Amino acid sequence: MIGRILSDWHKLLWLRGPVLRWYEFFWMLEQHHQQELAWTDAIEARRARDRAEAKAAAQLEAMLDANPSGQLGHAKLNDEDALRRAGLL
Repeated sequence: MIGRILSDWHKLLWLRGPVLRWYEFFWMLEQHHQQELAWTDAIEARRARDRAEAKAAAQLEAMLDANPSGQLGHAKLNDEDALRRAGLL
């Protein structure tokens, strides 16, 4: 009985080598594929960040063109005094 278990164990060790090598090979291919996906995602994220920064810069430029004093944080909607001074009321 022990001899049979040892012989079966030896067969498993012998099979483990080629099977493990194939597994490691396919795992390596999968890892390479995942790394390429990560690189692609990083490139797309950089492009999206560049587009967002350009859009924010254009929006800031438009805001400064609309209100050259730069006091954008103190503006109020429907400010009657400002509307009267502008001659709109």
